[in-house]
Amino acid sequence: MSHKFKVGQRVRQARQSGSVDNGSAASSIFEVVRLMPEERSGEPAYRVRSAAGERAVLEGELTLAS
Repeated sequence: MSHKFKVGQRVRQARQSGSVDNGSAASSIFEVVRLMPEERSGEPAYRVRSAAGERAVLEGELTLAS
């Protein structure tokens, strides 16, 4: 499976069930900084960065930011 997003693209974390929207849209916008190897499940992973820091996320957790 290939990566859906590219380095430099702005993405948003998909809303998790049970999560609370605190109204801070900017904090949910990330920039893709690195494509990571696929997980054992075959799902692509990414390293993303926001004002709050950097972390690894799975492709299924992301949507393209408008």
